[in-house]
Amino acid sequence: MTGVDPITLEVVCEGLIAIVREMRATVIRASYSPVIWDMDDFSCALFDPQGQMIAQSEDHPGHVLPMPWSVRCAMEDFEGDLRPGDVILLNDAYRGGTHLNDVTMLYPLFDAGELFIFPAVRAHWSDVGGSAPGSYSGLNTNIYQEGVRIPPIKIVEEGRLNRAAMALLLNNMRLPEDRQGDFNASLGACRVAEGRIRMLLAKYGRKTALDCITLNLDRSERRLRARIATLPAGEYVYEDYLEFYQEGRFDPVLMRLTLIVEGDEIVADFTGSNPQVPGVVNSTLATTGAGVLVAVKAVLDPEGPINQGTFRPIRLRAPEASIVDVKLDAPAGAHGEVRKRAVSVMLGALAQVVPDLVSGDLCGTSFPNAIGGRDERRQRDFVYYEAPAGGNGAFREDDGSSAWGNIDFGNVRTIQSAEALESGMPFLVERSELRCDSGGEGTTRGGLGLRRELRLLEGEARYSVLSDRAVLPPFGVGGAGPAAPVKVSLRRDGEEIEFPTPGKVTGHLIAAGDVVVMQSAGGGGYGDPLARDPERVRRDVMAGYVSPARGREGYGVVLTPTGDVDAAATRAERSRLAAARRRFPVTADERDPYEGRRGKHRVLRLAPALAAGLGLATGDLVELLGRHPAPLRAWLRIEAGAPEGQVPLDGLGRRILGVSPGDTIEVRRLAMPPIPGGLVSR
Repeated sequence: MTGVDPITLEVVCEGLIAIVREMRATVIRASYSPVIWDMDDFSCALFDPQGQMIAQSEDHPGHVLPMPWSVRCAMEDFEGDLRPGDVILLNDAYRGGTHLNDVTMLYPLFDAGELFIFPAVRAHWSDVGGSAPGSYSGLNTNIYQEGVRIPPIKIVEEGRLNRAAMALLLNNMRLPEDRQGDFNASLGACRVAEGRIRMLLAKYGRKTALDCITLNLDRSERRLRARIATLPAGEYVYEDYLEFYQEGRFDPVLMRLTLIVEGDEIVADFTGSNPQVPGVVNSTLATTGAGVLVAVKAVLDPEGPINQGTFRPIRLRAPEASIVDVKLDAPAGAHGEVRKRAVSVMLGALAQVVPDLVSGDLCGTSFPNAIGGRDERRQRDFVYYEAPAGGNGAFREDDGSSAWGNIDFGNVRTIQSAEALESGMPFLVERSELRCDSGGEGTTRGGLGLRRELRLLEGEARYSVLSDRAVLPPFGVGGAGPAAPVKVSLRRDGEEIEFPTPGKVTGHLIAAGDVVVMQSAGGGGYGDPLARDPERVRRDVMAGYVSPARGREGYGVVLTPTGDVDAAATRAERSRLAAARRRFPVTADERDPYEGRRGKHRVLRLAPALAAGLGLATGDLVELLGRHPAPLRAWLRIEAGAPEGQVPLDGLGRRILGVSPGDTIEVRRLAMPPIPGGLVSR
């Protein structure tokens, strides 16, 4: 290995990345699903025989980071039984997959009779069967409703396609011709990779190529370990929720993280997270781990390479059969929501370690929408899929980006082109614009979400959405405000129809003329909104990013009739808003603070007088702000025996806020959308 010179090392490693990029170009040119060729919802990578990812490109972190689990599962299943010409296909969420729509192809390459490299493609097929068109449902209760589950199978064996297996799969999917096209695109990309890898081997030889791969993984590992080693050792705790409905009642589930910094390693321990539930708020450990790595990379080493060496300093701990490590037969379709919540709890914990490097919470959901039906004009079925982009959290240095792919989305285009959509399906895009007042207020503002409206032009169709952050908005840090949550509705004959389970819908019938209104969440703010430069607020108001009312109520900025900042009125308004903030001393209360039926949510018990003074009622969602940058959330219960003028908190709650008994914290109410079924209390 010492014989590899630096130039050869770089040429070989960059050559492998170039191969991945050529694979990506092939998939885009050859695929049938708009979600692939227009949205770029696919990823390519190269793996070694040990299942280590050795190269990727501008790919989707939610795809490529869990893929090593899939490769290892396939290697275990076919140990000693892989031959040249074999191709493996899988999508099993319990075997390293994400959701069932993400179908992975592994293409083992041999050199001199030995397994050398796996080119791999993970692509989002627009439909893989299941209870609703697009295989998306916000209200599924088991994995069998989500589509065809494919364990690792040899779909091609020694160069011969397994036609029976292929027919079995396609006959259980909508639009089988399109699915065949997506399969062929992945296969073509892997064959392109094979040709380029053969050329690389011919030039450098197998030993030099493997030595370069080993050196590259090792230096990536050293780079991240060096950054982790600069962090203060300790344990940092944070918690957040995913939105689950049980028989129409809201029963949020808890995700808890203990982030342990030990020397040059990080342990992400999810002990205490909710057991898995019969709903779409579970995912695999592979996906949870992807969220952890995304947050670590984004905060500590955003410019470094991503390969298996980067994974080595990070260890995961999680309870089995939990929302973060799901087992049969709970649904796993919410992989994007669980991954994003893993990013959220990581940001909340890292804010206690490196507050200057984190951002406000991201929009917090992949926000997948699916509509399927029959296009009579084109005489074919259709499945529309889109994930309207949300806002990114604000940073210390600047506002968050608006309607832009979050850090865990990679190169995915989260605004589908109106031209592509309207030319292929019976829709009219009536509106696609930034959503006013959706970014979290702060010294720097969170990015804005998107408002997207689609009118069905003919026939009937079924609408489904699987989203989170429709009840609990993305949080701000450092005293900043939350962002606007997701909102979906249907406009029919001028009337807006809202769904009884916000953010989660399955196969709702829509008719010609109906308009689906999709409003993505914004990003959380950073820092005290009353410290934002009034001129920046003015510009936001003039641009339509912030309404004049929110400019005054949220930022304390008063504008004149001509649109200028009224400096004197602004100073007075900011003084009034600062004085209205209510802080109360903390007292210890070691009773179990959690309630729920299948879920688990924190309850804050306040005395009647204190609650009345804050304008709060039982069941209200509140946010507590302490010394640590990220807030703690809970649902209010008015309790006659609670201490007057004090906020009782258990030890874990005090750790999250960084406070001790006697310290003061701020209490503020968060708005919640109406949920007809109400909140599960016990």
